[in-house]
Amino acid sequence: MCGRRSRYYVRGVSQAVKFPAAVPPPAERRADPTAERRADPTAVHPGGVSNDEFRAAMSRLAAGVVLVTAQEEQLGEGGPAGEDVGMTATAFMSVSLDPPLVLVSIREGSRMDDLLAEQPRWAVSVLAESQRHIAGRFAMKGRISDRLLFEDIPYVRGEFSGAPLVGGALATLECETESRVAAGDHTLVVGRVMAASLPSAEGGPLMYFRGRYRQLG
Repeated sequence: MCGRRSRYYVRGVSQAVKFPAAVPPPAERRADPTAERRADPTAVHPGGVSNDEFRAAMSRLAAGVVLVTAQEEQLGEGGPAGEDVGMTATAFMSVSLDPPLVLVSIREGSRMDDLLAEQPRWAVSVLAESQRHIAGRFAMKGRISDRLLFEDIPYVRGEFSGAPLVGGALATLECETESRVAAGDHTLVVGRVMAASLPSAEGGPLMYFRGRYRQLG
């Protein structure tokens, strides 16, 4: 993102959703003095809960799995289109019906976090139980380039966002960022849904429970 001027701006959130102040600049967030404590699984927080205890408790909460995607903006007038970026997420939820809002939690300082600070349009594909390989691929640490990750995955480009919409997903949503909120070591991104479709009516959802991808039932 170096050398590119940000086009991101924060708009007011619907009265149905109230959040605290917007996210501070990336440099400020990366200087967070609590980052080292969060990285230590045995660290104990005020109140007595450790990272391990918190993680174990939350692993008992079953969650659906989605692929969040966005396309980098074109590099200059007449230049090549930006690369596609994808990220597996389980912290995704519906927030409001009127207006239609969703929320996704993204690790601060990640490539997707930096991209969505500049690119307000993004998409979500709700993964089916047969798409476990896609979820695993985009959740890898030290992974290869996103260009190669998308190479053999069938998708179409969203008309609104330009982001990849995964073929065979149970549902796809195209969103525009309404607000970004700092929340510990993550950023909560609230998006207004601008388009929605149901590419596949077959199969059940891909779930995540106790640290593993699972099928419903």
